[in-house]
Amino acid sequence: MEHTHTEQHEGGGTKEIWKVTIILTILTIVELGLGFWMMGMPLESSLRLAVKGAIVILMMVKAFYIVAYFMHLKHEIKNLIMTIVVPLALFIWFIIAFLYDGNSFKHLRNTYDPHFKEQSTIKVEKKEHNEGKHATEDEHAKPAEEKH
Repeated sequence: MEHTHTEQHEGGGTKEIWKVTIILTILTIVELGLGFWMMGMPLESSLRLAVKGAIVILMMVKAFYIVAYFMHLKHEIKNLIMTIVVPLALFIWFIIAFLYDGNSFKHLRNTYDPHFKEQSTIKVEKKEHNEGKHATEDEHAKPAEEKH
């Protein structure tokens, strides 16, 4: 019996890695360009918010390429991919939910519970001390007009 052994051409895998590396490099350069462009924008600009959104989308695309090609997830079966992607999606959802909840607690705690009011808003009265005089309880009980 003669065994026929076919080897895969090494160039196909290497070409694919180079292609992905070039794509990741271009995405990184675009992200950096957007970041430097965004630095000159006003803080409350809607264009700045749009650029931030574009950078996040580009980062997600880069994460896909890294996971798919360099972690070899693209060539795996669908069930293995789902065992990684579904918990990852839940983890990201938990992070977003906890950040949202913490932010709402930070902004709303003073509204509903008076115990947590800012201490800087409470005015403190200054005490006056009579160093030479010791007042008795009777003097404290008398109105201020009757005192000499």
